[in-house]
Amino acid sequence: MSTVNIRLGRIDDAETIHAALLRMSGHAGAHQEITSTADDLRRYGFGEKPAFSTLIAEVDGEFAGLCLHFPIFSTWMGRPGVYVQDLYVEDRFRGRRIGEKLLRRVAKECRAAGGVYLRLSVDTDNETAKAFYERLGIGWSSYEQTQKIVGDAFFAFADAPEDSA
Repeated sequence: MSTVNIRLGRIDDAETIHAALLRMSGHAGAHQEITSTADDLRRYGFGEKPAFSTLIAEVDGEFAGLCLHFPIFSTWMGRPGVYVQDLYVEDRFRGRRIGEKLLRRVAKECRAAGGVYLRLSVDTDNETAKAFYERLGIGWSSYEQTQKIVGDAFFAFADAPEDSA
């Protein structure tokens, strides 16, 4: 069996990362939701102040998957953690524990930096992903719900005077 190599993403991986995100959104039936470009990834992931980090999994030098993540902080625990934004494994490499290896690497890096937790979101109808995370001990949080505001609503909210109510 071929060896899985995990390495840090590099700026020249931006096209590959973006293509994987497009495939991932297709699996979720949300291709229209992706508005990012490879240039966005280069700018925000590999610029002067990176907004995220990426681990790339390769099998025999071929792209097999990725884990895009960034640091977070829990005020309740008083400790740092890591948020996994995207975890993706190419279909032909599934079943080889690549997703688990990527998550374990992220967790080890977080722990080495003083972190004590990992957080991620799962599409509500992705039962396969839910079962995968549960198998790894990454459970559903019964006391939280993700909220968001995007696009024009976000801009209107951000641009409104602070004293408006």
